[in-house]
Amino acid sequence: MALLKAARVSDVPTLDVLVPDLAAAARIGAGAKQQRAAGRLAVIGHRGKGMNALSSPDRRLQEVKENSVRSFNEAARFAIDYVEFDVQVTKDACPIIFHDNFIFTEEQGKVSDSRVTDLRLEEFLQYGPQNKEGKNGKPLLRKMKDGRVLNWNVQSDDPLCTLQEAFEKVNPRLGFNVELKFDDNLVYQEEELSHILEAILKVVFEYAKDRPIIFSSFQPDAAQLMRKMQSTYPVYFLTNGGTEIYTDVRRNSLEEAVKLCLASGMQGIVSEARAIFRFPAAISKIKEADLSLLTYGTLNNVPEAVYMQHLMGVNGVIVDLVPEITKAISDLIATPQTDIEIEDLSSKVMKDATSTPNFTHREISFLLRLMPELVQ
Repeated sequence: MALLKAARVSDVPTLDVLVPDLAAAARIGAGAKQQRAAGRLAVIGHRGKGMNALSSPDRRLQEVKENSVRSFNEAARFAIDYVEFDVQVTKDACPIIFHDNFIFTEEQGKVSDSRVTDLRLEEFLQYGPQNKEGKNGKPLLRKMKDGRVLNWNVQSDDPLCTLQEAFEKVNPRLGFNVELKFDDNLVYQEEELSHILEAILKVVFEYAKDRPIIFSSFQPDAAQLMRKMQSTYPVYFLTNGGTEIYTDVRRNSLEEAVKLCLASGMQGIVSEARAIFRFPAAISKIKEADLSLLTYGTLNNVPEAVYMQHLMGVNGVIVDLVPEITKAISDLIATPQTDIEIEDLSSKVMKDATSTPNFTHREISFLLRLMPELVQ
């Protein structure tokens, strides 16, 4: 077995109980070829080449502005299949790419904020560096989870962008995982959701051409509605898988995620990676439901955790450390010869395994027992 090369990441969580059901996970790994797991592991760049963690001591997480054309094209230099990014719609119905619900700036020493969806496109694009040479934009700041507001400083900056610009300017070989972004603290009526999704679909249908597209959302109603409004592109339900609890029970477990997907005809689930390790038996239920399974989270910046997910039957991982993880996957996972350059998640639910190693029960159990120490 190849030596595992760990990538350093400062924000990897310490899990109290990482894998409570070793036997179930071992059965999943050992029987992966019989469980319709992925033929290869798809790699998806998180917000491009990786999200910006401004307070992290890891400088790789402040390398290039997240959710920018530059970040998407930087990610395209590596062996990834898709880039993931967050789409919101401005007050004047323009889909833009930005993660946070609020955007911050500072004028004359005073910090102010605006809800992104309350801004018109022209107002939104005034923040940060500008496309027009010699023009200065408003200082761009970001609020941390601990309440601090920091200057959004990165080594390689880039202007904010629209969804249309991404289609026009990003390497056409890359697929797009379009996350439909909504505020957890707001209640959305169907009419409002329809208006937002229609604006996004208008751009997608006009500019996507042959580019593979996946839609995903944490908002159950938005995900269901997107599936109802179109059948051209697959829709995946995003879930924390029970690692966080919400008032909407549909968001609180992988079991609920499967129910939602089956009820609405969605094609896949995107789960927090920790949930997969905590509840590995859920993978077989997801596969039995004919759903594709992707994961996200800081564990996906650890090659050992990514490799284990491959053994367990996960179809793809969303990662921040794109160069390190693509290199580790190349070293650890033998990719079968194929005439297709990338696995197109958007054309079908990935099915029978062709390269997943058939490890013994003993080997899988050993690796799973080793995982908590490797992650910490």
